[in-house]
Amino acid sequence: MLPDRRPLQNRVTPFGDIVAIPQRGTFTGNRGVIHDPATRTLLPRRWTSKAWIICVCAFRGRRRDVMARRSWTELFFLDEATALAAGHRPCFYCRRADAKAFQAAWAAGNQSELPRAPAMDAALHGERVERRAKRLHPLPGPAAGLPDGTMVAAGAEAFLVARRRTLRWTPDGYQEASPTPAFDRLITPPSTVAALAAGYHPAMHPSAGSEAGR
Repeated sequence: MLPDRRPLQNRVTPFGDIVAIPQRGTFTGNRGVIHDPATRTLLPRRWTSKAWIICVCAFRGRRRDVMARRSWTELFFLDEATALAAGHRPCFYCRRADAKAFQAAWAAGNQSELPRAPAMDAALHGERVERRAKRLHPLPGPAAGLPDGTMVAAGAEAFLVARRRTLRWTPDGYQEASPTPAFDRLITPPSTVAALAAGYHPAMHPSAGSEAGR
């Protein structure tokens, strides 16, 4: 019998949904243990920890069999902007420099003391979840004026702000949006948007433009 090559349900959209699609993306991360390793399928819960993190896909040569053991559930994101929109933050272990840059930008943008990771996780959890569903927020102004890396919604679609343009998110990358839709909600948590405005530069998929990412 040939092995089952169907994609696992572990790809995350900007709305925080975990879906089964072939595209893996450029970053991984987790929300705790939310899968059954015997079947490599998701459990009904979508997190077991408030520490939703963004990790690199390759770190010190380590390899894991995805969703094959009762450890953290490997999730995948198109890019860091997608993960931030879903409510994740950089990992302090495998992405320490980025995590510290995010932490400093969070303090500057939110006018707070330098936060510890649990404080950021608690704030993000209140901003990303509403009755176990994704929480969206009112737009603070025109979408094109939001900082690069922010995601906004037009109905059920997500759009990335990059260099005063808005690009449609797809599992394969970003696409030009013409005509520009009527944006109605902010997807990226407000505290993260404040960190972006204060100078944190998330890695964005190459389809966002030649100057995207870091």
